[in-house]
Amino acid sequence: MSDSHHTPEAAPRPPAGSSASSPSPASSASSATSGASTRHVRAKGEPRFPDGPKADPAGSHFERRIRSFQPRRSRVTAGQADALQRLWSRWGLDIDGQRVIDLAELFGNARPVVLEVGFGMGEATAEMAAADPDTNVLAVDVHTPGQGNLLGLADRNKLSNIRVGNGDAIILLREMLTPDSLAGLRVYFPDPWPKKRHHKRRLIQPEFLTLAATRLAPGAVVHCATDWEPYAEQMLDVLTAHPDFENTEPGGGFAPRPDHRPLTRFEGQGLEKGHVVNDLLFRRVQHRDRHREQPPTG
Repeated sequence: MSDSHHTPEAAPRPPAGSSASSPSPASSASSATSGASTRHVRAKGEPRFPDGPKADPAGSHFERRIRSFQPRRSRVTAGQADALQRLWSRWGLDIDGQRVIDLAELFGNARPVVLEVGFGMGEATAEMAAADPDTNVLAVDVHTPGQGNLLGLADRNKLSNIRVGNGDAIILLREMLTPDSLAGLRVYFPDPWPKKRHHKRRLIQPEFLTLAATRLAPGAVVHCATDWEPYAEQMLDVLTAHPDFENTEPGGGFAPRPDHRPLTRFEGQGLEKGHVVNDLLFRRVQHRDRHREQPPTG
């Protein structure tokens, strides 16, 4: 996952052979009177996309926790910006933690919903949504270019089963989703935080799984994939030890990549470098006493 804060875009470079020095008063006056467009400079605090995702939707409402994603700054293309402006009010969700959302209302139907945490540029998300139109996908990230790109893909391919969440997935799970409301959870290629002192920032931890288990319906599958082998081993250990999940592989261990998970561009680059990609598929188990009937009163 990545952050949605950005710096103003750099001014275009002057054409080859021209002077990079400040223009003369005469040339400045000429530009001003010729109607040439100028770049809008946002005032401090002015939102970059007035009709798009908020920079920090949860604001100061919640205590800052250890972040499991690495902030990144990157440029939003014109096409991504257009998608954010046009489609966010219809298909976007700011994760502010201030309300419990009705997933059937959010998607306009009662089909099962899978939560995807961290979707990059959204190509794999869109491909999986197109292949399974009867499953709704709530895809969460904080990377503004990726949000715009996924909205654009959904629009161009008429994928009405995608909603894009902006913000912290922990707040979404803890504050905004109801128990047993999710049919699945996908975490593909999360930040591995390779340095030992940063391992606490890794997303797949016992506490995260305990929280996720409360929002996953019995039988829902958690599907993780990573090309960082030490993290894959940690994922396997943590998921195997957790009482709310069981490995779908009969013999335990990692699973082969299922056909429904497409080979991503990021994954292909890793494979070219000799990285080993591991998939893990664990099922949410139903404890016999989880929904035990209460004795009659009175």
